[in-house]
Amino acid sequence: MTDIRRSILWVILVFSLILLWDQWQIYNGREATFFPTGQPPATETVPAADAAAAAVVAAGTAALPPAMATAPANAALPTATVLGAQPDAAVPPAPAPAAPRETVTVRTDAMELTFDSQGGALIGATLLRHYEEVGRELRDSQTPLRLLKQTAERTYVAQTGLIGGDFPNHTTPMRLVSGAPEFAPGQTELTLRFESEPVGGLVLAKIYTIARDSHVIGVRHEVRNVGAAAASPQVYVQLVRDGLQAGSDVPFYYTFTGPVVYSEAAKFQQIDFAHIRANEAEFQRTANDGYVAMVQHYFASAWLPETGVARENFARVVGPLYSVGSIMALGSIAPGQTQTLDTRLFVGPQYETELELIAPGLDLLKDYGWLTVLAKPMYWLLYQIHALVGNWGWAIVLLVVLIRAAFYWLNAKAYRSMAKMKAVNPRIMEMRERLKDSPQLMQQEMMKLYREEKVNPLGGCFPILIQIPVFIALYWVLLASVEMRNAPWILWIGDLSTPDPFFILPLLMMITTVIQTALNPLPPDPLQAKLMWILPFVFSIMFFFFPAGLVLYWFVNNVLTIAQQAYINAKMGVPLKFTLPNFKS
Repeated sequence: MTDIRRSILWVILVFSLILLWDQWQIYNGREATFFPTGQPPATETVPAADAAAAAVVAAGTAALPPAMATAPANAALPTATVLGAQPDAAVPPAPAPAAPRETVTVRTDAMELTFDSQGGALIGATLLRHYEEVGRELRDSQTPLRLLKQTAERTYVAQTGLIGGDFPNHTTPMRLVSGAPEFAPGQTELTLRFESEPVGGLVLAKIYTIARDSHVIGVRHEVRNVGAAAASPQVYVQLVRDGLQAGSDVPFYYTFTGPVVYSEAAKFQQIDFAHIRANEAEFQRTANDGYVAMVQHYFASAWLPETGVARENFARVVGPLYSVGSIMALGSIAPGQTQTLDTRLFVGPQYETELELIAPGLDLLKDYGWLTVLAKPMYWLLYQIHALVGNWGWAIVLLVVLIRAAFYWLNAKAYRSMAKMKAVNPRIMEMRERLKDSPQLMQQEMMKLYREEKVNPLGGCFPILIQIPVFIALYWVLLASVEMRNAPWILWIGDLSTPDPFFILPLLMMITTVIQTALNPLPPDPLQAKLMWILPFVFSIMFFFFPAGLVLYWFVNNVLTIAQQAYINAKMGVPLKFTLPNFKS
């Protein structure tokens, strides 16, 4: 009975080490050994968001092939020209440019946006309040972070166009026909209108509405039939990017990079790049609400069609790139008529409070994993504390204090049990040595001792186990929150999202972890006692590579744990002394 609590802790430790090993494998670009990651979460087969929605999407679209969303090379969607690849064989090549290809740049308070005259695509988005560099490098350079880009090394762009015939698409030359790319004094938003020449009897205009201080762009597609026959085009919107990781991952912590699809029916569905390439991606194809997005650590982009507009979602491979998007029907357009379709494009950081206001379910882009139900309230509390103190480091400190206060009585019960165990531990050690040849008699004597001293071997374990999900959830909150990026605390801690440059916090955390170990009763087994002292050092070494914000949270938690344990021991009259194993034996 005396080893039950230790056995449970060993199981937790072994399982934690397995998870850490898996995450280390993923971080180094290999498949996880025990729990392979990168697979989309299992979802039930959701019937077409509703039959009417599917019918609207399919109506009048004979050119739209079946299983379009999963086809590695879609005949109905033009190939992303950012590859330099040829359009698909079934799509006629775009007409030769009528004017030289050029770009238009708009600078707002939040972003610098670059539009390409080829297709009127958004090929650049620089987030002016976030920087490429993190940590101490910020002292020397503050280069704004480029999220959307089209360079020789990286590709990440937003494109739209028409399908269903030889119509204008994102490869079609367009020109800026109205709108100034600069804000006038006092102006809160501006409009850019890109327009194509007639292609297949249709003229496509893209009207971008850009707010001065927002990460959301309004995008209207205006289709005018200048031909002699009716046409039934469809609008597609897509995000195209390479399959490279974001570059801000943390060792032992896997952050998803890739497409996601959200709808009220199927909820949040991640789509792994490998599954798209293998044509094995599973997600809801048709819906009349939700969004499609590309996510990475801290940042995301998302197409947000209006709720109630039927759409077909797709994810596909485009050469070495990947795209995710939606197709929406415009219906039949008679000669001389014009049809419009409005949507929005989000490009920016995963500020949870802002995402909640933009669209339903958009806050799920910030993924907390399976403990979201606990993580979201913790983030809310952390956000409220920051609103009062104005510093994310002190907000972390105060949040840990509040959590420890909430669990004070539960922890007190555990520490009282551990104090009693520590008091009787010498007698247990003596008993194990004296009766080591009579295991059954030893167990009987130990049970008798527990009854006499009113000691519960599990009393110090269960209260701690109950709190583990809470602290794991807080761990994810700190690692997933973009607010920690470039956020200083005090003195040498200039960025809570990067490791302590001088390793001061990890060293302090290691010292407090060792003190905690010394305050706890040693296992009767000498080998377990030695391992119990070695593991804190091994565990602490990992924290040398963790973000400073996470180490700060753990260090403060250790300090409060030691203080409460010392207080409980003093009230019970148990001497506060360290127990050390005999490393010579």
